[in-house]
Amino acid sequence: MPQAKAPRADAVRNRKKILAAAGGLITTRGPEVGMDEIAAAAGVAVGTLYRHFPTKTDLVAAAVAEYVTQVADDAEATRARVTVGARALDELTAFLERVIEASVTDRAVKAAAQTLGAEPGDHADEERAGAAVTALIHAGQAAGDIHPDVTVDDIYLLFSTAPTDQPPVARARWLTLVTTGLTTARPSAPVR
Repeated sequence: MPQAKAPRADAVRNRKKILAAAGGLITTRGPEVGMDEIAAAAGVAVGTLYRHFPTKTDLVAAAVAEYVTQVADDAEATRARVTVGARALDELTAFLERVIEASVTDRAVKAAAQTLGAEPGDHADEERAGAAVTALIHAGQAAGDIHPDVTVDDIYLLFSTAPTDQPPVARARWLTLVTTGLTTARPSAPVR
């Protein structure tokens, strides 16, 4: 069986430019933004956009998949820091904060995915993220910092309920409350 050819460098660059433009426009204008507007913002011809992404659903699915890949990469890097001695609870809290803050700007892309029915087809990155977060939770539980009944599903539930439409001070308050709920330690001072 012949081996598939690697994509040309200009095709890879165009795909990246299209995804970046789509993410920015969908974030600022919503999922109704036109494919021609995305092509113009990316600096590519409309035909080039359609060669990479035949439908808007395909484009949104690719943008969502890119976001999931970034989260998985971050989760694995976080787990690596814990493996070499960082405190799991601190790293898990920082990871939660990064994902929530990224969701503030990317929530329009995720909303567009729901609107258009787009789902990333490959769940490998979701599985990578889940495995890394599970390892963080287990490390925090072994250290006695995280409640023994906390699971990765609890973390996903927290992500889904994060106040991404609220100002930074509200998101920081939410994170403080969530972290307090995950830990075995009782706060010595009132939760701020």
